[in-house]
Amino acid sequence: MSATVDGDASPSDRMRAVRRRMPRGPRTGAVPGPAGAACTAVGLLGVAAAVLPRDRDLHVLAWEPPGAAVPFAAAVSLGAGVLLLLLAPGVRRGRRHSWRAAVAVLPAGAAAQFVYRHSEVLLALSLALLWLLVRHRGGFRAPAGPLDRWRAPAHFVSMGAGSLALGLVIVGAHPRAVVGSPGLTDRLEHVMYGLFGAAGPVVYTGAAGRTVAYSLAVLGLLTAVTTVHLAVRPGRPAGRDAPDDVERLRSLLRAQGGHDRVGRCALRRDTGVVFSPSGRAAVRYRVVSGVMLAGGDPVGDVEAWPGAIERFMDVARDRSWTPAVTGCSATGSAVWTRETGLHPLGPARPAGPAGPAGPAAGPSARGAGTV
Repeated sequence: MSATVDGDASPSDRMRAVRRRMPRGPRTGAVPGPAGAACTAVGLLGVAAAVLPRDRDLHVLAWEPPGAAVPFAAAVSLGAGVLLLLLAPGVRRGRRHSWRAAVAVLPAGAAAQFVYRHSEVLLALSLALLWLLVRHRGGFRAPAGPLDRWRAPAHFVSMGAGSLALGLVIVGAHPRAVVGSPGLTDRLEHVMYGLFGAAGPVVYTGAAGRTVAYSLAVLGLLTAVTTVHLAVRPGRPAGRDAPDDVERLRSLLRAQGGHDRVGRCALRRDTGVVFSPSGRAAVRYRVVSGVMLAGGDPVGDVEAWPGAIERFMDVARDRSWTPAVTGCSATGSAVWTRETGLHPLGPARPAGPAGPAGPAAGPSARGAGTV
C-alpha cells in the first residue's frame, strides 16, 4: 500500500483542490430575497431613466436610433420598470410565475434603457440581475399565492393612483418643451386622457410630446392588463378543502371526542388542512398576508402530531409562506417548538408541563409578522 504525498498529486487533483477553495457564491435557496430587492432597485432605476429627460450632450453614440424609436424606448423602459416593481414581492418569495415574468421583462427593459439613455451602467445592472435569476432558477419553485375576491379591485385602485401620480411627474418632466404655462388642472386632465391613449390639453415641442404620450399610454395599458389578469387568473383560494378532506377531518374529531377545545372550529370553510402520513392527525391553517397560520393543537392522535406538523412545514416551505401557530395548549406548544424550532412568544413557558396556553410564532417574532 502507498500513501499519496501532496507534492506527488496529479494536476487534476490540484485543480479540484483549487476549485474547492474558490468561492461558490450564494446558495440557491438564499437567492430569492436579495433577487427581490434587486428587482425593486432595477425597477426604480428603469422608471427614473424613463421619466427624466435625457441629455444629448452626455450620451452620444456613433449610431443614433430613429426619432420614433427614442420615445418608444422610453415607454418600454417605464413599463419594464413598473412591472419589475410589481414582480419584486413574488420574486422575493420564490414564486415561479414571478421569476418567469422577470426573466422575460429584464432583457426588454435593458435594451430600452440603452436605446433611450445610452447608459452602460443600467444595461450591466439589468443583465447581471438576469444572470443571477437564470443561474439560480432552482430557488424559484413556489406556486402562485392564494387569491381573494378583493385582490383585483384593490390592485386597480392602488395601480390607478400610482399611475396618476407618476403621470403627473411625466407630464412635468419636460418643462423646456411645454408650450405656454398649463396649470395643475390642465396637467391632470392631460394625464387622464393620456392613460386612455388620447391627446390632452398640454402641448409639447419636438419629441417630448411623443415621449409623454407613449409613456402615459403604457401606464394605462399596464393598469388595465394587470387588473384583468388578477381578476381572471385561475386557481382556488387557500383554505378550501376537498370533500374527502372534510370527511377525514370529521372522522378524526369523532374519534377524538370532546378532548379538543377548538374542535368545533376545525370545520370552518375558510381554513385549509394538512394530514399526517398515517392520516391519524391533521393541522388546520389559514393564510393571512403570506403567513401560514395554524390554529391551535393538531387534531387527532397525539402520537401522530409530529407527522402532521412536518407536513405543515413542508407546505409552508414549498409555497414560500411564513409558518406560525396561535392558540396552542401547553402540550401542543411543546410539540410545535420541539418539531419545528418555532420560537414561543409571550410570557408563558409553553414547553413546561403545567404552563398556560401560549402562541408559537415563526423563526422569529418579527419574521412571523413579515409579509
